[in-house]
Amino acid sequence: MNSLWLVNGQPTGVDPADRGLAYGDGLFETMAARDGEIRRLDMHLDRLETGCRRLEIPPPARASIAAELQTHCPRSGRAVVKLIVTRGSGARGYPVPEHPQPTRVLAISPWPELVEVHYKTGIAVRTCALRLGESSALAGLKHLNRLEQVLAQLELRDADVQQGLLLDTRDYVVGGTSCNVFAARGGQLVTPALARCGIKGVMRRAVLEAAPRLAIPASERDLTLDELRAADEVFMTNAIVGIWPVSSLDGRRFAVGPITRRLMDELGG
Repeated sequence: MNSLWLVNGQPTGVDPADRGLAYGDGLFETMAARDGEIRRLDMHLDRLETGCRRLEIPPPARASIAAELQTHCPRSGRAVVKLIVTRGSGARGYPVPEHPQPTRVLAISPWPELVEVHYKTGIAVRTCALRLGESSALAGLKHLNRLEQVLAQLELRDADVQQGLLLDTRDYVVGGTSCNVFAARGGQLVTPALARCGIKGVMRRAVLEAAPRLAIPASERDLTLDELRAADEVFMTNAIVGIWPVSSLDGRRFAVGPITRRLMDELGG
């Protein structure tokens, strides 16, 4: 399939004065589509609306997004759908427009070639040197400022790993370069709380909601790197890959354990 880009529903470009370009003043969602249906669409729109409220950006109407997706998503096969919402265009400088007119960008791209063996035997992860800056005002949001993740990815250019592990300035675990992270030990599941930085992913939410159904105790709290390395099982999540078991972290080996497999069976790979 060919990629599709639409700006406010039209095949045109973004205004050079858009605040998303100038300041990263906006949010985005990356979603998995299959046969014209978006996986966990309501969760994605929940998060988008939460982010818009916190950034004081008027959110797009759910009905208009649903109609646009219905019109343009491929009816067969899989695709990656990216929805970007910015505050819109404005004058030079940081002060926001008094009456913002948000920009909505929709991108539909071919599905990536995911390696099937990663779901069976796990992925390799390495801790990055970069430390994520802390901001409670932005913590949890999938905002457009992703330069830290870009720099972290640069560290991995010559590494035979599938994800980098990111820590904050206090050396607590935050997540992967493009994933959330979970650790299981003694039958209990834990994931970083993300009160200071990081993204609260949709698949992370799905795991936390599924755990009680499976009678798996789960919590969100600060997690040290030593605790993560001492876990019985580690896995990573995002909306595209689903659940990726971790087979190694900085050389420490992990088996794909029963909690990971139960959640993969419940929620899909």
